[in-house]
Amino acid sequence: MKLRIATVAVAVAVALSLEACAPVGPDYVRPSYELPGAYPEAAAGTPTSELRTDWWTLYGDPQLNALVTSALERNSDVRLAVARIEEADANLREANASFLPQIDLNAVPTRSRISSTQATPIPGTVPLVRNNVRLAVNTSFELDFWGRLRRGVEAIRAQSLATRYGKDVVVLSLTGLTAQAYFSLRSLDAQVVVTRQTLASREEALTYVRNRLRGGIASDLEVAQAESSRADSAALLKDLLRQRALAEHQLATLAGRLDLAVPTGDLLALPVPPLPPPGLPSSLIERRPDIQQAEQTLVSANAQIGVARAAMLPTISLTGLDGWESKALSSLIQGSSAIWSLGFALTLPLFDWGRYEARTDAAIARQHQAIASYQKSIEIGFREVADALSNAQLTTSAEEDYLARAEAARRALRLARLRYEAGYSAFLEVLDAQRTANDAELAFVRNRQLRLSASVDLMKALGGGWAPSMAGQYP
Repeated sequence: MKLRIATVAVAVAVALSLEACAPVGPDYVRPSYELPGAYPEAAAGTPTSELRTDWWTLYGDPQLNALVTSALERNSDVRLAVARIEEADANLREANASFLPQIDLNAVPTRSRISSTQATPIPGTVPLVRNNVRLAVNTSFELDFWGRLRRGVEAIRAQSLATRYGKDVVVLSLTGLTAQAYFSLRSLDAQVVVTRQTLASREEALTYVRNRLRGGIASDLEVAQAESSRADSAALLKDLLRQRALAEHQLATLAGRLDLAVPTGDLLALPVPPLPPPGLPSSLIERRPDIQQAEQTLVSANAQIGVARAAMLPTISLTGLDGWESKALSSLIQGSSAIWSLGFALTLPLFDWGRYEARTDAAIARQHQAIASYQKSIEIGFREVADALSNAQLTTSAEEDYLARAEAARRALRLARLRYEAGYSAFLEVLDAQRTANDAELAFVRNRQLRLSASVDLMKALGGGWAPSMAGQYP
């Protein structure tokens, strides 16, 4: 027994010393990619790197906060991402277990009979029926001399991290979609209000023209024009209500509440979208979860090269067995029944006709693909931030113009009515003024929605929002 313990201790010491060797394959080095120091569209100022993950709370809308919370808790995409993380964690635990020997217990009781009519005579003292009982533990342990197992764990660990970042991508996309759908719903609410006011105005105008027709002042043409204008507003109102129902259904799906009913609200009552702080450094996009996911995919592909190269080298394993074997169960656990063995196995591919070299080349090619994907994700991230900054700036500066247009159109409508009632102009001038005023009101509402959407796009592009105290103003 002492000899066996000493032998096992020597084997373990040899295994640990062999595993201390550096693993084959390249160590990961992040690819260098030069980016501008800041975005051309960003306002000048002191750079900041602080971001918030709960960026939707910056809009100060309790209904939006409740919808996002429900989406994060109940959306099926989030649950799917969580399940993938659990699978990745299990794979990592399995890979880490490969460093330790697997020990199996074998209990093999057998009863057998040999033939008495063999070519070689069986002595009469030898029984034809035999019993044999064997109880032993055995193990086989691969020595990670070349680092194949270590590189494999490195690859799986990176895949596990990539899965976690994948969940963050899902969360960021889901919260962004929820906010966009909610702002679209609020925009439709505002457009419905404007269209109802326009419809009421055109119904009033239709009544006025019919009264003038009875008095012999207006013509049938003016009545027909007023009826057409009123029908146009009524049809537009029904279409907006249809779009609102679809937007509400989309929100219900995103929030995981199929019976969701969102009460009407005022888009213009929402606070002005928070603007980004000055001096946004371009390095902020490295915090985007999709870029971090792409980098971990690259780390995994890089480690797989080591796994492929180690497969071309000898595989050394320790084997061992310890137990008892006897013809009877009563004498099984005795010193004379003890059995044991200790050895090692070496496997080296001799003629594989380039199979393992091809696998190594394929692993290198996959690493090159991962590098290209990582760089592409950075380029896409930079473009998305730049696009969102431009959209946020231009929609913000255009809002004053849309407001001025709407106010001017309302004044023109009032003057057109006065001119028509005084007999200075035709009813067609009133219809044209009504149409222009309605279009201007709707354009102002839609631009406000674009401002909100641009701010959501910017927060998604940066991977998070910013504290209100950090927010800046566009020049």
